[in-house]
Amino acid sequence: MTQPNLGKPGNKGIKRIVKAAGYSIQGLKAAFKHEAAVRQELALLVAAIVIATWLDVSMLERITLLAVVVLVLIVELMNSAIEAVVDRIGVEHHELSGRAKDIGSAAVMVALIFAAFTWLYILVNHYLWSV
Repeated sequence: MTQPNLGKPGNKGIKRIVKAAGYSIQGLKAAFKHEAAVRQELALLVAAIVIATWLDVSMLERITLLAVVVLVLIVELMNSAIEAVVDRIGVEHHELSGRAKDIGSAAVMVALIFAAFTWLYILVNHYLWSV
């Protein structure tokens, strides 16, 4: 007796992984092309990599400093996806569409505040309180 296909039909195994990676790369390219915030946050990530590499901090602190900036980029990508879907549905104002966009924007703001707090906390504890 054969089992019914309960998952998505289509590719399986390595072929599915390769196709998924291709779609992800397309998504990154689209976000970079169409979203100024994504370009700004990628520039922030490059600056964070340079600064975190230069700082005299532990490996765990360095990973944490970079992780919170990557988190900002991840949240921004999700926010951009929400905005694209809402805009696809229609350009007329709707309370739920506005709420979805506002909540996505709030998520980005929370991630940015968390990143700033983390950088300040590590740098202040490492450089001001350790003197």
